[in-house]
Amino acid sequence: MPDLIWHPGPPDEEDEKMQSYAEMSKEELQALRKKLSAQYKEFQGKDLKLDMSRGKPSAEQLDLSMEMMNVLNSDSDLTCEDGTDCRNYGVLTGIKEVKELIGDMMEVSPDNIIIYGNSSLNVMFDTVSRSMTHGVMGCTPWCKLDKVKFLCPVPGYDRHFGITEYFGIEMINVPMNEDGPDMDMVEKLVSTDESIKGIWCVPKYSNPTGNSYSDETVRRFARLKPAAPDFRIYWDNAYGIHHLYDHDQDHLIEILAECKRAGNPDLVYKFSSTSKISFPGSGIAAIATSRNNLEDILKQLKYQTIGHDKVNQLRHVRFFKDIHGMVEHMRRHADILRPKFEAVTSILDRELSGLGIGSWTTPKGGYFISFDTLDGCAKDVVAKCKKAGLVMTGAGATYPYGKDPHDCNIRIAPSYPPLGDLILAMELFALCVKIVSIDKLLADKEKVEKTVAPAESKAEA
Repeated sequence: MPDLIWHPGPPDEEDEKMQSYAEMSKEELQALRKKLSAQYKEFQGKDLKLDMSRGKPSAEQLDLSMEMMNVLNSDSDLTCEDGTDCRNYGVLTGIKEVKELIGDMMEVSPDNIIIYGNSSLNVMFDTVSRSMTHGVMGCTPWCKLDKVKFLCPVPGYDRHFGITEYFGIEMINVPMNEDGPDMDMVEKLVSTDESIKGIWCVPKYSNPTGNSYSDETVRRFARLKPAAPDFRIYWDNAYGIHHLYDHDQDHLIEILAECKRAGNPDLVYKFSSTSKISFPGSGIAAIATSRNNLEDILKQLKYQTIGHDKVNQLRHVRFFKDIHGMVEHMRRHADILRPKFEAVTSILDRELSGLGIGSWTTPKGGYFISFDTLDGCAKDVVAKCKKAGLVMTGAGATYPYGKDPHDCNIRIAPSYPPLGDLILAMELFALCVKIVSIDKLLADKEKVEKTVAPAESKAEA
């Protein structure tokens, strides 16, 4: 498959990029609005049913793992190298072979891993739930405290925020920069407020920006001095090997090793899964952390289960064989995803660059692109897209409680639609951004006119 199978068309006869919308007169904006409205009606007449609401692998990506269904059958030997019969009970922390495979994927020792079931989100929920009911390493259970708070880098992952909201944990927004969360703010809050018990992090190709934490950011996390002894960093490395390019990749310092060097070995819970590597819903999840934290987790886990699905663990090992097989598998994923990401950014560049009505990220991996509209426009853009047959992630979803204080962030999820549908969706999206932005600018101009007119009348009098 070629790296790019779609190329942008020629620019419009009227090159809108030559002049930002903010520089246009009221009359120019009104004329442009009329032209764009006609284009929008054409889209409405197409009876589109396009969905970009979630970051799901496409059917083409899922097809890459179908051979996994054939590596085990009724004649297969389901015995591990150490003699464990995967058909039976036992092996609470996961079979040796899969801990080695996932350890290589997570860049940690197999001895520091517990293998779970199919979902890292489930592991994160369990981790918060256990902290609520039984505390962390002997500390007071959170449910007995007057106040529990979490730091939430924004824009961020809506399902993280959903977990903490479910447990009634107060969420505090922390701005995301290109190199990670605002660490000055994180350090100050964590060191001075004992009620802050955690922070959500998607450190590599983050959801939704696609940005990765810098080396300095990782080191500052490892050197945190929290006021709360039970403060933990929830390090959700969901996209650790989800690169788009072979030779242009983001690299992350391994956080557990860095914490150990900094004298904070217990500071981090590191999560990962194969959900977007093999099959969502049928993958393998894991937590990696210090021995002290692992022992604390196992106090609950031994009552919760006798062992997770070892047959599925063995299936993954037999299919991928080792980390090299997994990396090669992800190259095939990248061949499918890369043209989609490049189509999105090419259309945004062609349609919106220079207009002053939006900005967007250009990630090197992961599943999302983050788009910022003018303040106060995101909800209207998403609603206008929906009226023409395109479902986007809800505006506000990337903020705690679904409340974006600037109403500007929209998460773009290119992975699921076929490329042709994606191109159509992005052309519609860009059109909606233009229309809503013009409406916003015209409304602002009208407010100015209403303010200026009385002032001028008074001056004349």
